[in-house]
Amino acid sequence: MEQNYKKKLLRRLAIIRGQLKGLERLIVKDTYCVDVITQSLAVKEALSRIEDLLLEHHLATHVVAQMKTGKSAQATKEIIKLYTLSKRK
Repeated sequence: MEQNYKKKLLRRLAIIRGQLKGLERLIVKDTYCVDVITQSLAVKEALSRIEDLLLEHHLATHVVAQMKTGKSAQATKEIIKLYTLSKRK
């Protein structure tokens, strides 16, 4: 994984870590439920963005390489597995 790309992902994870700490503080303070849920949804959306970036990178690099080296069945299997997991949300 390229250093610039990795740096971008790690930055996003640091933001999510901050969001989680904020979520924890809201619960400790007995904050209004709707406000806690709103923060929780923001964390889920941030994680979803990380998944999107990783999938985009995987498709552009690993899947392309697999297709070029005759491993298209493996690439397809991996993508179907991810798609199936994503439907469980």
